[in-house]
Amino acid sequence: MAEPLIYELSVPGREGAKPPQLDVPPAELPVDLLREELPLPEASEVDVVRHFTRLSHLNYSLDEGMYPLGSCTMKYNPKVNEVAARMPGFTGLHPLQSEETVQGALYLMYHLQEAIQKIGGFAGVTLQPAAGAHGELTGVLIMQKYHLDRGETQRDTILVPDSAHGTNPASTNMCGLRTVQVPSDERGNVDLDALQSLVGEHVVGLMLTNPNTLGLFDENLEEIIALVHGCGGLVYGDGANMSALLGVMRPGEAGIDVMHFNLHKTFSTPHGGGGPGSGPVGVVERLVDFLPGPVVAQDAELSDDEAPYFTFVTPPKSIGPVKSFWGHFGVLARAHTYIRMLGDEGMKRVAEHAVLNANYLLSRIKDVYPLPYDRICMHEFVVAGHFAEAPGVRALDIAKRLIDYGLHPPTNYFPLIVHEALMMEPTETESQQSIDAYADILLKIAEEARTHPEVLHDAPHHTPVRRLDEVRAARQPVLRYRREA
Repeated sequence: MAEPLIYELSVPGREGAKPPQLDVPPAELPVDLLREELPLPEASEVDVVRHFTRLSHLNYSLDEGMYPLGSCTMKYNPKVNEVAARMPGFTGLHPLQSEETVQGALYLMYHLQEAIQKIGGFAGVTLQPAAGAHGELTGVLIMQKYHLDRGETQRDTILVPDSAHGTNPASTNMCGLRTVQVPSDERGNVDLDALQSLVGEHVVGLMLTNPNTLGLFDENLEEIIALVHGCGGLVYGDGANMSALLGVMRPGEAGIDVMHFNLHKTFSTPHGGGGPGSGPVGVVERLVDFLPGPVVAQDAELSDDEAPYFTFVTPPKSIGPVKSFWGHFGVLARAHTYIRMLGDEGMKRVAEHAVLNANYLLSRIKDVYPLPYDRICMHEFVVAGHFAEAPGVRALDIAKRLIDYGLHPPTNYFPLIVHEALMMEPTETESQQSIDAYADILLKIAEEARTHPEVLHDAPHHTPVRRLDEVRAARQPVLRYRREA
């Protein structure tokens, strides 16, 4: 039986707190904010505390266990980064303060820009974008303005591989450009013949997710970049999967012209829950002048050896600001702390362990769960959630059954190019023991699918709410409490 909600615990006249005696005249509440039919609960403090504590126990979190959402990088983040972001010297700042009063914050932003430039192999960085998709939009705007500045007004098309993140076409369309999809080949790479037929003087650029959403590093990266550059286009790197490349490869040095970084995935801010995020964008030298402004720079005239002075500057051909004020500063503080604590070698270990863990989990299950592209993966991989011996079982059934075992399901039905896709990313922060435990349950569920498929069809069995009609829930959401008659 589900636990009672606070509304059901309500008793007329019961109070949870007594405010202090007023030392100012009481004010009337605005009448238009009150509704006679609104049944506000009346409950004691202990009822309220227990109610919200019970609700919190229904939430799954990384503090409880593994969260292998492929494409989302739901990894454990050190608590010290949270402490740093909450230091009073940061949380007490106001974005309208004069720059001479916020030199510590500008110091952090400047050195974070420098670190991201070094990690990505870029010449300039903006910290403004508020999330990965916002970084994509920023990057496409930069590419578009670069071509317009050169008088190449005929360029109106962005090429997007079918293994890319789903936000890529949306970012393209928001810039008023046309999206053309590029298919994958039999090994999960961008199909070079198809790409060759699509490049031309109309191409603004290609948006390349590498490693892609299949968790595969494109074996034809050099050829892809050469084809796009050969027609005068630019190559956008979707940096959402940077966890696999830290300290191993610098995309800017490989020919990527512009790329966003998901600080809320790779660089420590907890991911999910609707934000906040951060999607800094790095660019090569020829695009630096188009970065959104302002960016943080060191003022040589006001600096000395002991006290560098930082200021905001706007690049000469800037696309303009893309975010109010200076970006999500708390996320920047977490990322700066994370990078400084790990250092160069630590960053490289992040990538090595992310790739090792993904390949280890894949090795445990790939003989049971069909593998569409039988290659060594990077930080994540995609298997198919169906079995020849259990044709009625779907990826959704497997995901719901995992909940019964107290585990969070992987990403379902993405990427779309794999039928019944299950996309898994154990991340670098999981131990062999936790990965083994997850693999053991996946194998057990596969056996259940063959012997007792009805158990999967009816899952989950132990949650307050059983399996929902997810299509109806999305189209007809119930967003408020309704007392039963």
